[in-house]
Amino acid sequence: MNYVAAGAGPTILFVPGWCMPGWIFDRQVEALAARLRVVVMDPRGQGRSEVARTGYDPARRGRDVAEMIATIGAPRVVLAGWSLGVLDALSCVNATGDGRIAGLVLIDNSIGEGAPPPAGSGQFFRNLRTQRDRTVRGFCASMFVRSPGPDYLDRLAREAQRMPVEDSIKLLSYPRPREFWRDTIYATQRPVLYAVRPRWREQGELLVQKHPGAEMEVYDNAGHALFVDEAERFNASLQRFVLTKARFA
Repeated sequence: MNYVAAGAGPTILFVPGWCMPGWIFDRQVEALAARLRVVVMDPRGQGRSEVARTGYDPARRGRDVAEMIATIGAPRVVLAGWSLGVLDALSCVNATGDGRIAGLVLIDNSIGEGAPPPAGSGQFFRNLRTQRDRTVRGFCASMFVRSPGPDYLDRLAREAQRMPVEDSIKLLSYPRPREFWRDTIYATQRPVLYAVRPRWREQGELLVQKHPGAEMEVYDNAGHALFVDEAERFNASLQRFVLTKARFA
């Protein structure tokens, strides 16, 4: 698996979302490397990592994250997952425990709290199978309130189609009940920062009520890639969390 690392100090490891390359966190690397060691991984089949023939399931992806933590050699890391990366980060914690976790940053995905959402129609999967490029390009554009520009979106959409389409669908079909993610969070007492759009506010309120080390930040005016849309605010919040809340000892 490919990764990039910059800076020195307490370590934060970013896990990107569905089919996304790690460079989507470039603004975090640039801003945070002055005081932190910032590591961004490309999960299997994404970015510059190998397009593996198997392993597009939560158990293997969770082990990939654990193996990346071992590879970078930090005694403990703040593990930051975005979108699907939230589930991959929690799969890592469930499989290997929190001994090398200083804190969790969970960015804009469900954590299995509250009432379940309505069942999907399956149309997104049908669109991926029949008109993948158009569907992925529409998805990428929808992640931003403030467009990062056509060249950025074109590069993102092209790189988001590296793995076979059926493997990309497997990533959106993890065979885990939603309670699995909720229970994994409550099984650890490590600090948690839940950074989300308003659609996840109710889940975050329940998390803060039930987890003594949890806090939530809601980004009312950002898209799914909120760390791009509101990079300055997100970076300041993340640096504060790593330097004052995370448990590296």
